[in-house]
Amino acid sequence: MSSCPNPHEEHERVLLGHGAGGRLTAELLESLLLPAVGGFPAGPPEGPLEDAAPLPGRPELVMSTDGFVVHPLFFPGGDIGSLAVHGTVNDLAVMGARPLALSVALVIEEGLPLSELRSVAGSLGKAAREAEVPVVTGDTKVVGRGAADKIFITTTGIGTRIPGLAPSAARARPGDAVLLSGPIGLHGTAVLSTREGLGFEADIVSDSRPLHRLVEALAPVGARLHTLRDPTRGGLAATLNEIARDSGVAVEIDESALPVPGPVASACDLLGLDPLHVANEGCMVAFVAPSAAEAALAAMRSRAEGTGAVRIGEATAGPAGRVLMRTLVGARRVVDMPIGEQLPRIC
Repeated sequence: MSSCPNPHEEHERVLLGHGAGGRLTAELLESLLLPAVGGFPAGPPEGPLEDAAPLPGRPELVMSTDGFVVHPLFFPGGDIGSLAVHGTVNDLAVMGARPLALSVALVIEEGLPLSELRSVAGSLGKAAREAEVPVVTGDTKVVGRGAADKIFITTTGIGTRIPGLAPSAARARPGDAVLLSGPIGLHGTAVLSTREGLGFEADIVSDSRPLHRLVEALAPVGARLHTLRDPTRGGLAATLNEIARDSGVAVEIDESALPVPGPVASACDLLGLDPLHVANEGCMVAFVAPSAAEAALAAMRSRAEGTGAVRIGEATAGPAGRVLMRTLVGARRVVDMPIGEQLPRIC
């Protein structure tokens, strides 16, 4: 008598898309990581998952940590060193915080030329000095060949809240104006073009830069500034979907108002990418009360980082969590949350 074979067991594995900042990332956080490390056996905590968080008992202090694994290490407009500083400073800034200090941890692959390490370290230090945020502690580890891809950087930042500002992904309200501080798609396409040798390097430069001074310029808007986010992984599409979900609003944007540079549009057409899904490292989305929209735009345009600031849409009452775009031909299409990884290793 033959016996039945053992049932096939399917082993789930981590995918690149789990780190892309879209739907797979949210599922990984909610189903595995938050219950494991956060002490929330019944599920994730209530409220939005922000780019940074206030310290328990010290709400005026904000903390953020981030890992950077960009490939290649050097790209037009920056490198992994400056990117690590800018990314962490910006995660503090969009919580309405002024950066106070950074820690930096390096994981270096054996065989990395010291000249490359020297360039990355020099760029990191220069970016920190220009942002006026000191690197006060850190760590260095070296792993064997093949155990990392040249160098990985983890940064942690501490900041203090700017008086009068308390933006949150859960504070957007129907009627809010949706503002964007500058062009989209530059960082992701600059990195991809360099990596793949697509020939756009002369036309596309990453927008990597610190945004905390731009946020400080918005301080007079005060409580009418409801939400700030920097659209990094997953691009503008992921950011708007997260805000719509966490605030319980709908968002409608106008395609004709979106600042997509011509070379970025050409690169995306060539590669079959949506510019709304491409990562940025130097622009910011703001949801502000309609009475403050013009003042906020003027404040943003007063800084070099925000000279290209525009109004791209508004928040509406519903359906909650939905993002729509008015297209150039007058139709409306849903702007979905990205699911997986379109552009691996860009930040």
